Parts: sequence; C-alpha cells; structure tokens
Amino acid sequence: MKKIKLFVSATITFLLGFVSGVYTLPILTAPPSPSMLEFATATLNTKYQASIPDSLSGSDFLHFGEGTFSLSDKSIVFQGRLAPGPDYQIYLSPSFVEDEAQFLQNKQKMARVGEVKSFNGFISEVPQHIKINDYSNIVIWCEAFQEFITSANYK
Repeated sequence: MKKIKLFVSATITFLLGFVSGVYTLPILTAPPSPSMLEFATATLNTKYQASIPDSLSGSDFLHFGEGTFSLSDKSIVFQGRLAPGPDYQIYLSPSFVEDEAQFLQNKQKMARVGEVKSFNGFISEVPQHIKINDYSNIVIWCEAFQEFITSANYK
C-alpha cells in the first residue's frame, strides 16, 4: 500500500510539474515586446485595424486575447496581451472564426502568417505570397493543443 501511495504522489507531482512547465516555458523564453517606437513605425502603413471582441465563444480564462491588430501588406502588429502558451500561430481567414470547431472547419481556406513569440504585443512580417485583402479575419491559434485563442474581424 505504501508503494502505491508513493507511486501515485510521484505521478501527480510529475504531471503538475510537466503542466506548469508547458505553461511557463513560453513565458520564460518569450522575447521582449516591441518598443513604442517600433509599434509606431510598424503601424505607419496600416490598411486595416481590428479590435478583439469581448465575448468570443472559444475564448476562456486560459485562452484569450485583449487588444488591437493593425494590418498592412507587409506586417501585422498586435498591441495588447494574449494568454501565454506554446506554439501560437497567426492565421488569416476569409470568414469569421470564434472557436475550435469553426477554425478546424475552415483551416484549409486560411493562410498561416507565422508564429507568435511575445504575449504582450508583437510585430509579425506577412509573407510575400499572402495578400491580406483576400482575407477578413485574423486568428491566433495554439497548434500544439489545437486550441482557439482569439480572433478579430478587420474588414
């Protein structure tokens, strides 16, 4: 009986450590957020702006975003904050997406822009083959856990 209790407590400790590591590692390795000057420079040629709505059905207390996106042909600028997590990706979608099911249903129509490495604002380059005018919604998605984080309509 003592060995079973020891095994159970060791397993629980390992799992708690693993889960907390998955959550905190992206925070510890995140680069610093862009400076105000970098944000100002990156938003000079903004074509579209979008604010994250308050009530997205796929967001919750562990998966959320607050802030504003500014999009130009060359960059996507996010000023705000995201719930930290691993393997966040930026997608552009031709239709509004607000939860996992909608994302997975429409993923083949979306364009992957790049990775999110900072949770308190970021500037991401738009690859040359992606035309932001062909899309209307920006989505932040956790690829590792197939979790919807947030989205916003920009046109």
